[in-house]
Amino acid sequence: MYIASAEKKDYPILIEIWQEAVSQTHDFLSQHDIDELKSLIFAHYFDAVSLYCCKSHDDKIIGFIGVTDGNIEMLFVEPTFFAKGVGTFLINYAIDNLAATHVDVNEQNSKVHGFYLSKGFEQIGRSELDGQGKPFPLLHMRLAKVAEAD
Repeated sequence: MYIASAEKKDYPILIEIWQEAVSQTHDFLSQHDIDELKSLIFAHYFDAVSLYCCKSHDDKIIGFIGVTDGNIEMLFVEPTFFAKGVGTFLINYAIDNLAATHVDVNEQNSKVHGFYLSKGFEQIGRSELDGQGKPFPLLHMRLAKVAEAD
């Protein structure tokens, strides 16, 4: 595996990975919610973050991460690569190279919350609404070693 900058030509593959991952992990979203998010991600969100892909040895994109101002805005892995180190590889890259120290996680997504806890993040807050103002509570998390340095 290796990390590479995402390019606009990668966006169709990234949105495919996003949709497959969301279908496996975000069972609290309706199809309408997913379709709405998909159009926003493709049209706006990819361009608003520092976006990196994780590629397999044969150059296939198997996951991606987007970071802005130290906040992990998106992290998605192709479902056949769940629990195979791709997410950890991307998080470590973001922490070491992009100064990522914060992430917001949907409260209903307990597996992802547990994943970030296992990677050294701690919960520091909660919001009733998500970034689009929808009733999907967010858990605000921070890398614990950042808290120790404060």
